[in-house]
Amino acid sequence: MLKVLSASCLHGRLQCVSSRLPIHSSHGGEGRSPLLRLLRSMKSPISGSPYYRRRVFFCSESGGNDGSCETVEAKAENAETVEEVDPKSSSAIVPTNPRPEDYLSVIALPLPHRPLFPGFYMPIYVKDPKLLAALIENRKRSIPYAGAFLVKDEPGSDASLTSGSETEKSTYDLKGKELFNRLHEVGTLAQITSIQGDQVVLIGHRRLRITEMVSEDPLTVKVDHLKEKPYDKDDDVIKATSFEVIATLRDVLKTSSLWRDHVQTYTQHIGDFNYPRLADFGAAISGANKLHCQQVLEELDVYKRLKLTLELVKKEMEISKIQESIAKAIEEKISGEQRRYLLNEQLKAIKKELGLETDDKTALSAKFRERLEPKKDKCPAHVLQVIEEELTKLQLLEASSSEFNVTRNYLDWLTALPWGNYSDENFDVHRAQKILDEDHYGLSDVKERILEFIAVGKLRGIAQGKIICLSGPPGVGKTSIGRSIARALNRKFYRFSVGGLADVAEIKGHRRTYVGAMPGKMVQCLKNVGTANPLVLIDEIDKLGRGHAGDPASALLELLDPEQNANFLDHYLDVPIDLSKVLFVCTANVVEMIPNPLLDRMEIIAIAGYITDEKMHIARDFLEKTTREACGIKPEQVEVTYAALLALVESYCREAGVRNLQKHIEKIYRKIALQLVRRDSPRELSIEATLRRVDSSESLETSSQESSEALTEGATCSDSERTEEKEENIIKEVVEKPVEKVVVDVSNLSDFVGKPVFHAERIYEHTPVGVVMGLAWTAMGGSTLYIETTVVEQGEGKGALNLTGQLGDVMKESAQIAHTVARAIFLEKEPGNQFFANTKLHLHVPAGATPKDGPSAGCTMITSLLSLAMKKPVKRDIAMTGEVTLTGRILPIGGVKEKTIAARRSEVKTIIFPSANKRDFDELAPNVKEGLEVHFVDDYSQIFGITFSDNQEDENKEQ
Repeated sequence: MLKVLSASCLHGRLQCVSSRLPIHSSHGGEGRSPLLRLLRSMKSPISGSPYYRRRVFFCSESGGNDGSCETVEAKAENAETVEEVDPKSSSAIVPTNPRPEDYLSVIALPLPHRPLFPGFYMPIYVKDPKLLAALIENRKRSIPYAGAFLVKDEPGSDASLTSGSETEKSTYDLKGKELFNRLHEVGTLAQITSIQGDQVVLIGHRRLRITEMVSEDPLTVKVDHLKEKPYDKDDDVIKATSFEVIATLRDVLKTSSLWRDHVQTYTQHIGDFNYPRLADFGAAISGANKLHCQQVLEELDVYKRLKLTLELVKKEMEISKIQESIAKAIEEKISGEQRRYLLNEQLKAIKKELGLETDDKTALSAKFRERLEPKKDKCPAHVLQVIEEELTKLQLLEASSSEFNVTRNYLDWLTALPWGNYSDENFDVHRAQKILDEDHYGLSDVKERILEFIAVGKLRGIAQGKIICLSGPPGVGKTSIGRSIARALNRKFYRFSVGGLADVAEIKGHRRTYVGAMPGKMVQCLKNVGTANPLVLIDEIDKLGRGHAGDPASALLELLDPEQNANFLDHYLDVPIDLSKVLFVCTANVVEMIPNPLLDRMEIIAIAGYITDEKMHIARDFLEKTTREACGIKPEQVEVTYAALLALVESYCREAGVRNLQKHIEKIYRKIALQLVRRDSPRELSIEATLRRVDSSESLETSSQESSEALTEGATCSDSERTEEKEENIIKEVVEKPVEKVVVDVSNLSDFVGKPVFHAERIYEHTPVGVVMGLAWTAMGGSTLYIETTVVEQGEGKGALNLTGQLGDVMKESAQIAHTVARAIFLEKEPGNQFFANTKLHLHVPAGATPKDGPSAGCTMITSLLSLAMKKPVKRDIAMTGEVTLTGRILPIGGVKEKTIAARRSEVKTIIFPSANKRDFDELAPNVKEGLEVHFVDDYSQIFGITFSDNQEDENKEQ
């Protein structure tokens, strides 16, 4: 039996210390303090303890000349032959026949974080498979011991800045001689108590010192077993130091229950305490640095070891005091807040009893003031005055009154607006150009105007608000380009439509006296975006309504006037709002429908539409890609040819915009998706059927194997792994089979989108006598139309003109003018011919169901009448447009770009425009003007010379 401190004076001092410890009488002796049991274990050996008899080999550590070796011999008679222990066993000690000191060559285990002290458990993870296999093999051979050595820090590295995971990773990477050089010389002989997976649980026995390396993989070293230096058990200094360690441990045990568990576990496993073990215990359970713990492990002088341990536990005591003070401060803070909360609740109850309840009103006032505080410096003085007045009124109103809710809502809107809060604008012209080009193809006029706006803002350092109106047919990107402009300028975006709007209150707001009153759209916009300089898109401004509630177009005059909107007055707020920094972008299909006073305040940018080339770019680069991704189709699964897209544009989507083109492309890809799903379904069924056959065959093989001899030991893979491998190979084989790509071409385009909607606009390959092609503008873009004239009857004085084709009043008047001018010109060319005087003519403009109006068909009608009178067809592939006066002068027309696009679509080679429209034509893109012969005329005589030239007559005869 170990004899720890046998001197009577020591027993007396221990008795004195233990008498001061608290003893818990509940549950008999079970509830005593762990430190009290520690002290009593130092007073009287526990030779009768069953733990001691079970763990006799723990006591084999050299304890100087304290007779520990005799103890091992005395108890060895109870040990039986060691049997092989299951690696998953959790037993603490594995009895072995050789004594621990007999092991002079051990496997070295690196410890990354802390050294292992004798008598303590430590789980470690062994990542090296060879090392783990060697440990398992040694344990099977009843050699359950290894050397545990702390790893030194890397040279030049700061241990305080290195994380635990990084330390473990670097430790696992070390092997052989490199690991040997990084190990501390002094370590611990550790018994392997269990191995579960790669986790090895160790318990320390005695100190070791490495002498030399035996082998590298796994690292095996020769060791010397160390013993403490002889010491005098009756030395007063050693006694005093040990008592101070015990006293400090007692104080620390009061603050931490975890330490008490350490004491219980240690006394159960190590047996009696002595001075060396007391030092080891104190160092092991402290949270000291690993190098300080290693110093305690390496120290063989008992007195010096106790001093080192005393320093560590003193530091631990100081940390415990700091922890206690922090906990106390937090507790005081929490109790103070609880006390304040209780007092506030009592105050509310008292106010309620006295009829001074202002909870809701006070909270609302605080909420409004808090919301206004960040904007107080930027908020106009007149607005602050109104807010203060309303807050004062709110405190005086009863919460149940209707006026209270009106005032509360009014304050809510006033404090929610972004007074003086502007977003940082981006004046980078190149970035804006890039964004606009990314989002839209073409539209150079719009992009150039926005870049001009940005350039002016950069030079001035501040951007003023503007009112821009984008006009054009549907689907050309008017609304979407507004969003792109906002992104290019780094402004917030807000859109609202005024199509069909008939109530002025939607723009200017309701009076607050009305039930359910709300501010107008602009105030709602500012609240939603949170900035005072957003980009506001007012959609469909040409479709404003007018009803009994006023004229919204007139209400927009103040909103869209740069001189007035700096003090825009909303009926609900009733305070001026600065909208001068807002950029307004309006959209319209027909500019003529916008009232003139409102139109005068806007800068018109016309978007004529897209020609075929532009539509092809948009479809290929944007619409097709976006639709394919939206349908979940991969690029390698489908191919839409260029010819198919061209046919789609020309035969199905001839309108100026691309909205209908997008619908048709979506329709194509939806049908392709359905084809792909239907085609993949048989493949999935094939995979499932094959897998079922594999499962059935595997089950038959498994049953036959069970009836035969057992599988040999060490088989490389299990039945389930082989089955999974077969299934993966089958799926891979089926999936990797080449899949036929879906190709959309002109030949099968009708299978996806049906029959063509548009046919060739050219009714005649060669226009006959009396037929001339004209150019017209519509809300859907430009188009070509034919003017047809024929003879009804001839006779003396029967000259007349009948008109058909749903012509409007202006066009009917233009036809009468054309008849007069043609008659005059024909008489000039053939003075004796009375064709117009004696012939009843019929002029028709197909298609009959389409309403038509406008003066620009005047020159076309004259040419048609002259062609019939002269019995001479006009020049081939020619189209014209222009208003004619009674004297034959040609006046300018509108829609030059749309009409040019329509002419190109109908393969017209020659176009006649009024001279006044030359500037409009010159502004067109080069790809629009390419391949066209354009004549600009001032008088109809010039048209006559171009249309009825002599070489044209020769050409017609050849045909």
